[in-house]
Amino acid sequence: MASSSMSSRGSGSWTAKQNKDFERALAVYDKDTPDRWYNVAKAVGGKTAEEVKRHYELLVADVKYIESGQVPFPYRDGKSETELKHEVESFSTYNKDDHLLY
Repeated sequence: MASSSMSSRGSGSWTAKQNKDFERALAVYDKDTPDRWYNVAKAVGGKTAEEVKRHYELLVADVKYIESGQVPFPYRDGKSETELKHEVESFSTYNKDDHLLY
């Protein structure tokens, strides 16, 4: 997952709650928000504006890498589509009702 790879590449340790708060804050504070990274850091807690900006830059790099097709599909190991979907959903930091928050 992007966030776990990011934490191992210099953005420090991030808890699941911090990652969720980070993702929510990005939805609130878009690129045109003054003091965006300060506000995101405040929403996350325990991180500086520089740390959340770096976390975002790593997230963007991860997404570009995935979208470039350089990340292979997971090995199916005989799993059905339903099993794979459940597996992917279990990795998400969001729950099924989080979309209602925005």
